[in-house]
This record gives sequence, C-alpha cells and structure tokens, in this order.
Amino acid sequence: MISKRLKEARHRAKLTQEKLAVMAGIDESTARSRISQYENGVYRPNFETCCAFAKILDVPECYFYTVDDDFAVALLQLYSRYKTRRNLD
Repeated sequence: MISKRLKEARHRAKLTQEKLAVMAGIDESTARSRISQYENGVYRPNFETCCAFAKILDVPECYFYTVDDDFAVALLQLYSRYKTRRNLD
C-alpha cells in the first residue's frame, strides 16, 4: 500500500517526485527515478524514509501501511483533528 498512498499524498501536497525526493534527502541524481520506483511498487522505502515522507507530506506514518482505503481516509481525518487540537494547547 505504500506505493499507492505515497503517490496520493504527494499529489495532495502538490509536489513533484523530484522535489519530494530531494526534500527527503535522496540524492538529486536518482531522485525522480527512486520515487517513481516507490510509487510503482518496484521497491519499498525503509521505515526511516517513510517517516521522512510522512513529515514532508503531513500525514501520519501509519497512513502508508494501512490496507483499507476507508481506514486511510479516517486516519487522515483523525490526524488533522489531532494536529488542530495540539496547536490549540
């Protein structure tokens, strides 16, 4: 599910594959191809890379790992409410 969720989150954030990769610390010479391989399921990023993507794309780390689409949407909604409440405190 990482590939699907990564692509969805990147599109919502309006980032190119190259921009996301560079922001996550992936070498510029392989940036676009590396993200493309992740989004197409050729390779899977390790957990640390997923954490970097989550921070950049403003999603919880678990969003990349959930199988159920409805649950993924619910996670994003819960995460948004959590961030709002946290900022009010």
